[in-house]
Amino acid sequence: MPTSPSKHLDTFPNPHPNREFEVEFTCPEFTCVCPMTGQPDFATFTITYVPDATCVELKSLKLYFWSFRDEGHFHEDVTNIILNDLVAAIDPRRIMVVGDFNVRGGIRTVVRAGHAKPGTSDL
Repeated sequence: MPTSPSKHLDTFPNPHPNREFEVEFTCPEFTCVCPMTGQPDFATFTITYVPDATCVELKSLKLYFWSFRDEGHFHEDVTNIILNDLVAAIDPRRIMVVGDFNVRGGIRTVVRAGHAKPGTSDL
């Protein structure tokens, strides 16, 4: 059965909730469109997080990233949307989302957005 884009992020129980460990995902094929021009924007997203009770499932993350392909977003906005959605889905101890956008108009943009539960240190 073919897959399609989805805003739903599936999770699974952290297999080692008593140990603090870091998970890093890199998505070098992220695309959305510029809300001003409608031109495509390309980025590499890196997500680094320390799970608490749950982890994000990779196929759902892939379909989630795909769901932005035809949407218009400013770089700062889409990076924070991704952070907010991941925090809502997995409630990690700490997380950092980095959007490294390809050069447009001679300018490269890198947006970093992070979240940490109270009492934890930043990544």
